[in-house]
Amino acid sequence: MMNAAVMTTAPVVAHLRAPPGDIASQHWQGGAVNCGVCCYADLRELPDEQGCEPGHACMQDVYARRIDRFFRWHPALGDEQLTHAYFEVRAIAARHAAVFRLTSLIDDPDETVRLQIALRLPLAQLARLATDPHREVRLRVAQRLSPTALMTLRSDPDYGVRELVARRLPLALLPTMATDPDRAVRMRVAQRLEMPALLRMAEDSEPEVRRIVAQRLPAPLLSRMASDGDWRVRWEVAQRADAATLNALHEDEDEEVRATVRERQARDVPRIGVAHG
Repeated sequence: MMNAAVMTTAPVVAHLRAPPGDIASQHWQGGAVNCGVCCYADLRELPDEQGCEPGHACMQDVYARRIDRFFRWHPALGDEQLTHAYFEVRAIAARHAAVFRLTSLIDDPDETVRLQIALRLPLAQLARLATDPHREVRLRVAQRLSPTALMTLRSDPDYGVRELVARRLPLALLPTMATDPDRAVRMRVAQRLEMPALLRMAEDSEPEVRRIVAQRLPAPLLSRMASDGDWRVRWEVAQRADAATLNALHEDEDEEVRATVRERQARDVPRIGVAHG
């Protein structure tokens, strides 16, 4: 360990690379950084990225970018700082620590730390964060869990988590989310659901969901949506419907729907009752 006199010699100052006008160095507990009480004070003797630099690469700084630079220079020190009192140090150390050490942080009091370990925990341990109190942690869990392990998150209290689950859940399990209370989640379900479960969503309460259903239903089944109460849904029906359904929409109350019907009938779908030579 170095004494204060050695730490202020000219060669140390020569290595400083903090840009002019940068945020002033400050200890994470307030006040100036005191290298004399740092457990890594001996690194000040080493040049460039072998050492450390107050105001540039420093584990004791309040500024996360400087802490991150310190651990990028010394990734092997990550294991030693997983219990540091400052949450930023623990979170950044967790990026470099050995994976088997990360389970000790699953119940860390700060969500920033738990967010970091959610990115690196082995899948076998990741499920322990599925009930984390912070939505961002659960979102990362939902991004990484295997599709078959997502079942526990189908009823997550946050719609964003459930929407992500709806994107990744195996198709065989997806019908269980077709009645989710949130429109955005049901829209994701409708985008992936297969028949016959997709047909049951044709009666969804939200026109945005029914519009997706109309885009994906087999054309012969679109007739049941031709009288939908929302013109946007009927417009989607007109885009793909067969001749009989188009004929039923020919006098639709909405001009956009009628125009689509006329365009399709003129292009490729003959109207019922019209003679052909």
